[in-house]
Amino acid sequence: MLPAHRTEGEVFSIPQFDLTPRDVDGFLDELQAFHDQFRRCFSRSEPREHCFNYMVGQLSALERKSIEPMALHVVGGNIRGMQRCMSDDVWDEDHMRQTYHALVADEMGDPDGVLMFDESGFVKKGKDSVGVARQYCGTLGKVENSQVGVFAAYASRHGYALVDKRLFMPEQWFTEDYKDKRDKCNVPKDVTFHTKPQLAVEMLQAIRSKARLPFKYIVADCLYGNSPDFLAAVDSCVGVTSLVSIPAETRCWLQRPLTTENTYRYKGEVRAKRVVVPATQAPVTVEALAQSLASSCWYRRTVSEGTKGPIAYEFARKRVTLCKDGLPNRTGWLVLKRTLGSSPTYASSLSNAPASTPLRLFVW
Repeated sequence: MLPAHRTEGEVFSIPQFDLTPRDVDGFLDELQAFHDQFRRCFSRSEPREHCFNYMVGQLSALERKSIEPMALHVVGGNIRGMQRCMSDDVWDEDHMRQTYHALVADEMGDPDGVLMFDESGFVKKGKDSVGVARQYCGTLGKVENSQVGVFAAYASRHGYALVDKRLFMPEQWFTEDYKDKRDKCNVPKDVTFHTKPQLAVEMLQAIRSKARLPFKYIVADCLYGNSPDFLAAVDSCVGVTSLVSIPAETRCWLQRPLTTENTYRYKGEVRAKRVVVPATQAPVTVEALAQSLASSCWYRRTVSEGTKGPIAYEFARKRVTLCKDGLPNRTGWLVLKRTLGSSPTYASSLSNAPASTPLRLFVW
C-alpha cells in the first residue's frame, strides 16, 4: 500500500493502492476490455489473441514466465503461436503507445500532471539477451549481470501509470566484438549508442510532441539532473516546472558572479578567455552549503505515513547559480532535504521554478 501524502498545504494526495481479493473479481473481463482497445494495432486476429494470452501469462502466479510455461498455463495457449507472436509478428507500436496514452489521459489526465524519469535493472543469468551486461543494477544496488531500462511514468491526483520505456544498451554492445550478438538479437542496423539521459530525452520529446498527456511538472534523479542534454530538453518545454536531483559535489554560488574577458597570446595569436572576476568567492558544493545553513532555514514537514508511523524530513531552499567549468551556468532553486537527528544525511535538487514559488510545492 502506498502512503498518503500529508505535506502542509498539499495540492492533493497520492491515491492509495490497497487491493483485496474482491477487487480483482472479473479481472479477466476487464483485461479483455483493455486489450480490445488495441485491436487496430494488429493486422490479424491470431497475433492479437496470442498477445492477450501472453498478457494473461505475465499476470499469472507462475514463477517462471517464459513462453512455454505460460502457454501451457493459459487456457487456449499455443506455444509455437505465442513464440512467433513475440519473435516474428509485427504490430503498430506507435499506434499502441498513443492509444495507451489516450487511455491514461482519459482516466487520470490533469493539467498539473507530473512526468517522472528513472531507470531500473533486471537481473539476468545468461548472456544472450539483448543489452545484457555487467552493469549497475538499481534493484540490487550493485553491479550485476543485468538488463537496464529507462522509463517514463505519469502521476496526477487521479492515479499513476508507466507511459513509456527504452532499453539501455551498453556501449560495448556496439563494438565489433558484439556484432554476432546484435545479429542474433535482431538489433536494427540504425540503432546507435544512447546514454540513459538521452533515452529519457527521446521519450520526453515524443510525449511533448504528441500532446496527449497533460503535464506541468518533470522530476528525475541525479543521473538526469547532471545531464546537459536532459536539462536542455526540459528547458525547451515552455511552462513546465522541473525538480531534478543533483550530485552532492555539484558546485554553486549564492550570488551570480561577474565575469570578465582575459586576453592572452598563444602561438602568435591574440585569444580571449572568459573568467570570473578575481575578487569572486570560490563556489561551494551543495552539500557544504546545506551543512552551513542555520537551523532557522530548515522547515520540518511530514511527507508520508510509513509502516512504523509518520515519516518526516527537514527542507530548505536557496537561489543559486551552478558552476560549470569554473564559470556561472544556470540559476535556479536549490532545494535541500535532510533526515532528522544529530547526524543528518542530505539530498539536493535543482528546480527551474519561478522565484516566487512557495516551499510547499517543492516539498510536495
